[in-house]
Formats: sequence, C-alpha cells, structure tokens
Amino acid sequence: MIDLDEQIAQTLRMRAEGDVDTDRLLRASRGRGRRRQLHRRTALGTALCLVGALGFVGVNGPGLDGLAGRLPWTTATPTVVPPVPARADGVPGAAADPASVGADPQVLHLGLDADRARYLGWEVIRDHVETVRLSVAGSEEVRVDVGRSAELSGSVTIDGVSFEVTEEERPTFDGAVRPASGRAQGLVKFWQPVPGVYARAVMRNGDRAALNQAVEALRWQEARRCAAPLRLGGLPAGAKVTVCSVDIASYPRLVTARLALQRGEMENMSVEYRYASGAGTSTGADRSIAGRPALLTAKGTRLDLVGIPRTSVFVNFGWPWDGERPASIFTEAEATALLAGLAVAEDPTRPQSWR
Repeated sequence: MIDLDEQIAQTLRMRAEGDVDTDRLLRASRGRGRRRQLHRRTALGTALCLVGALGFVGVNGPGLDGLAGRLPWTTATPTVVPPVPARADGVPGAAADPASVGADPQVLHLGLDADRARYLGWEVIRDHVETVRLSVAGSEEVRVDVGRSAELSGSVTIDGVSFEVTEEERPTFDGAVRPASGRAQGLVKFWQPVPGVYARAVMRNGDRAALNQAVEALRWQEARRCAAPLRLGGLPAGAKVTVCSVDIASYPRLVTARLALQRGEMENMSVEYRYASGAGTSTGADRSIAGRPALLTAKGTRLDLVGIPRTSVFVNFGWPWDGERPASIFTEAEATALLAGLAVAEDPTRPQSWR
C-alpha cells in the first residue's frame, strides 16, 4: 500500500509544472490518516498545512526538488555545524610571522575557510608542530602538519591508523601530490606556503583533487585559539602547557580534548576530557574538589571528576610507569589544585561555551 508520504510526493511530481491539486492530496491524506497511529497524526496535520500553502506557489514556484529538505516528511535532518576555533585577535598568522608557528600551544597560526571545509580536529605541540584535520565536500579526513622545520615526523595517524609518509631521503617541498611511502595506501603533499614554514597534507584514501581542495581551503593570514571544552586555571609552579589537542570528527556525538603539562624533563601531567552523547554518569566519589565529587584511582596516579552527565574529566599525574621514579614528580596536591581551577563545558554541543 502506498503510504501518505509517497502519495503526496507522487502528486507533487505530477503537478510540478502546474497548480497543485490540494483536494486530491486532502482526500488521500484523510483516507490514510484514520489508520495512522497517534504519534503520526501530528506530522499529518503539518503536512496538510503545507499542502494548502503550495496552492500559492503556482507554475512559477519550485518543483519537488526545490522543496526537498523543507517538507516535514522528508528524512533529511538539520545540518549540524561543528565548532570553529575562535580567532586569536591581534595574533599574526603564519604568513606574517613564520617564527610563531608552534611557539604557543594554545594558538593555531592558520585557519580554514569554513565555507569550503569542515574542521575535524586541531592540535598544537609546543616548539614542534601545529596540526589541523579537515574534510572537504564529504571527503575523507585530510591531516595537515605545519612546522618551522622540514624535519616533520615520518609517521602520522589518521582514523586510528598509523603509517609512514616520508621518503627515506629529505622530502621535496615542491607542492606535488605523491603516493605515501610505506605499506598503507595514501597520498601526501609537501610544500612551503611561505618561506620559513613547512607543511604536509596527508590522506589515507581519496584522490588528488580532494587533497588539493583541502590545501586550498587553508588560511595562512589568520590565527585561531586552540579552543577546547575545558580551560585551565593556575598551573603548578614551574609547569607549562606543551600540548593542546581537540577531536570533533564525530561531533556532536563525541568530543575529546587533551591538555598536557610538563616541568623539567621527566615530570608530565595531562588533563583529558571526553563527552559521549550516549554515555551515562560516573559515580563513586571518595572526595570533593572545589565542591565537585572526585575519585582517586587505586594506582594513585589519576584523579577523576565524577557526576558530570555523559562526560569524563580526569588528570593523569605522578609516575605512571613501573621502575625507579625520578627525584621530582607532579603530586596529588598539584593535581587537585589543577582540577579545582578547571572550567568545564558540561554541554560541548554549545560551542559558545568553549574556552
């Protein structure tokens, strides 16, 4: 049996070049509306209102294709706009200040044309590399690494798969798209957007056109903050932020972020955030930090904030490996103070709350 949605669509197709026969649509909808369940009747009423409005479209109005996405019975869902890192006002981009690339782990010295590409994630590693992950026109992920040196890491990770992309000899930054070296299938492009800046774009699959479109969507004249759904307060004495990393490839279903701190050569601490729309709420606190329930894990090197719906926030500190510990490590008291000053976006699907 042809259902209401198909009947209306068929009638619209037949009448796309002339007036819409609303009487016919109403007769069909009334006959089938009696057999609808209660939760379908609401959609039926909305459809009939729209059908009445179609009488004003006339022969000059759009056909069925022109109305796609606006009809209440279509399966299309509203487009979700992922977060875009906010501009770092007053900070020059890589084109104006090549020496700034990688200098501040909380600033990206490049951006994207949001009309041509979508952010999938971003990362800055102090004094090393800035990374933007993106897609264009529904293509697979493209990873772009940017540094002040031609000595970029020879391996990359895309979609959880690590593979080699650099030839044995020094790469030629000539802008040509080549097959990635190693066993994994992929494409790689080395180039210099401006003197003093070295860039590499990598795809696991796809074609040269998609890779080049991604490169063309990059903007080197602007700087962006390494925006994340959490913000640190005061840092432990002598510590500095070395890594800011955010993943929104599955936004709004999944959002992850990581901020890493370092003091000296051996002391490391990281704050990690994970939001999953289908997750529950962790419980089981054994202490309170700044009025929020928290839990120290059995090994004594991780503190978790608990009770945040669908969200996990924790700090790794101390010496997590077996063997002799260094003379100095981050302490539980320092991890507690770090969490006490932490600002957390409890709902990362509201990007305006990102820091």
